Amino acid sequence: MTGLAVRRTLQALVVLVGVSIATFALVHLVPGDPVRLALGTRFDQGTYDALRARAGLDQPLVAQYFSWFGHALTGDLGVSFRSGDPVTLLILERLPATASLAGASILVALLIAVPLGTASALRPRSVLDGAGTVLSQIGISVPEFWMGIMLILVFAGTLGWFPAGGYVPLSEDPVGWVRSLVLPAVTTGLVSGSVLTRFTRSSVLEALSAEHVRTARAKGLGARAVLNWHVLRNALLPLVTVTGVQLAYLLSGVVVVEIVFAWPGLGQLALQSVQARDYPVLQGAVLLFALVFLVLNLVVDLLYSALDPRISA
Repeated sequence: MTGLAVRRTLQALVVLVGVSIATFALVHLVPGDPVRLALGTRFDQGTYDALRARAGLDQPLVAQYFSWFGHALTGDLGVSFRSGDPVTLLILERLPATASLAGASILVALLIAVPLGTASALRPRSVLDGAGTVLSQIGISVPEFWMGIMLILVFAGTLGWFPAGGYVPLSEDPVGWVRSLVLPAVTTGLVSGSVLTRFTRSSVLEALSAEHVRTARAKGLGARAVLNWHVLRNALLPLVTVTGVQLAYLLSGVVVVEIVFAWPGLGQLALQSVQARDYPVLQGAVLLFALVFLVLNLVVDLLYSALDPRISA
């Protein structure tokens, strides 16, 4: 497993460098002058030149990239053109909201997907299987913004059980944190849960048809033991991959859900930086998203190796 971890880490570092180059190049291809947007309509040439020099925009692009990436390796992602705050600080301020939403959403998704997908696979072509297939298809097809609006209308507007939007930090009010988290987490969790349900069902069905499962049944092993020790263990492999991808997607910020629920997450930060042509914030956010995907892919590979040692061979 150590060799696998080293290989995957080296591959991730190469990918991260490639992503940083692509991000830097694409961001600088976006039309518009970020310095003019930051200064507004009234400024003199001296102020304009001074801000460009402070931001390093008067240097060649290659020099700008190496300066930015070198500082990024030390945790310094630059300073926002719009607010003047360090980009690292802006990201850290949004990270708790994004992590809370991602964690709660993936929990909701797994609580839906594992029981429903397993039950559907154990009773194929039954009423339960048909209902699970229909519900998962609806969850995948319905837009997140529409689902979020419907939940707000019912549970915030009509029943008044939860707030319609906003984020309450856990350190300030634990109960308020839970109440503010429920509706956005359910919105994203239903969509992710619908995807995971289909993968769980197909994985369990495939595992049920394996030869070692039929052998275990022929030897008289109980149905519960066969399910726990021979079916679910093998069905977990593809589910781990899809869950990792879904978690990385959620940690990268669900922009539509964040806008609907006024959630101050990383997705909104990235969107605002695009609108303001705030290069440092956008580059830092995209680099963080790439790092999240790479780290979670590494974790998934290691979990694969733990669940099936043949993979590390």
